[in-house]
Amino acid sequence: MGSMPRVAARSNSWVALLGRGRGDADGIRDYCRFLGKALEARGIGLETYELDWTGIGWRQALAHLRKTCKGWKGRWVLLQFTALAFSNRGFPLRAISALRILKENGVRCAVVFHDPFRHGGKRLRDRVRGAAQDWVIQRLFRLADCGIFPDPLTKIYWLPKNAGRAFSIPIGANIPVVEFFSPPTASHGGADKTVAVYCLSLDAVREEELQDILIAARTTYREVGRFRLVFLGRGTEEVRSEIIERFKSVPVETIVLGILEPERITSTLQKADAMLCVRGKLYPRRGSAIAGLACGLPIVGYGGEAEGTPLTEAGILFVPYRDAAMMGCELARILADSTLASELRRRSVEAYRRYYSWDLIATAFQRHLEKLEA
Repeated sequence: MGSMPRVAARSNSWVALLGRGRGDADGIRDYCRFLGKALEARGIGLETYELDWTGIGWRQALAHLRKTCKGWKGRWVLLQFTALAFSNRGFPLRAISALRILKENGVRCAVVFHDPFRHGGKRLRDRVRGAAQDWVIQRLFRLADCGIFPDPLTKIYWLPKNAGRAFSIPIGANIPVVEFFSPPTASHGGADKTVAVYCLSLDAVREEELQDILIAARTTYREVGRFRLVFLGRGTEEVRSEIIERFKSVPVETIVLGILEPERITSTLQKADAMLCVRGKLYPRRGSAIAGLACGLPIVGYGGEAEGTPLTEAGILFVPYRDAAMMGCELARILADSTLASELRRRSVEAYRRYYSWDLIATAFQRHLEKLEA
């Protein structure tokens, strides 16, 4: 039988409560790790507790939580919500059970909504699952002491008017970052240019993403000639052979690095000349894009969701959704025009410093939660 981690009680210490489903679990762990480091600089501890329902089942997992959280009375618990962290099938009803247990034991509860909306899909099952997710998300907000949203609150359409318990706090880069990183000038020579693709989706959508990248690469090659295309991060290792085979039809150098240590991810991105983001329309919860900003990268991505967010101030060239040919044209502009590339790099770093640094994020958490305690 699996054992649940015990969290030692201590003053001025918070707890991050994670589910353990098949969703973006590593990304949520990274989020908590970097947030914890930033909070520690402010004298606040952040300890993690994983609700191991996949290992021992929901009944025992919730029993362990009920026993452990008796020592958390009066402390803040940050419940990290994604639908797949609390249900492999996307019906996250048990997240409500966990939150109720916390409240019954006198714990202050903030829900961090990494998934503030339902998952999509046109099948009947998808619509039923989406309705269940809508109900759970809104129920969690009503039960919690507050809700934390990585998106601007104007984007959360279901929030009631004047929701004083809702706060917008962006996510930060999921890689180690030098806060005052000075981006290099663009490299010289088309064949020396490097374009990064950081993470692909883990489901059927990945096929569409690879096709979009292929079309963009062909368009870019026709405009500027040879360049280097580097795939790294989650979702790339699994299709390494497919990427290599598919991109043989384009005369560009294709490299698949797969999963890397965080420090090597940072160094790889900082050496790149641009980033392609094809995982749907860009929005503030897209951690790979925030990592690109932190590393001073010009980015080409799909528009449609970034309006009214700080992403519009960053060094991002937006193109219409699924217009891969235009994505290739914009990428070619970056690789060919060093003045444009330098300006986009400056804007990316500035946007990261103004909105997405972990220092600012930790400060916002502390300010909002301490205000609720007053």
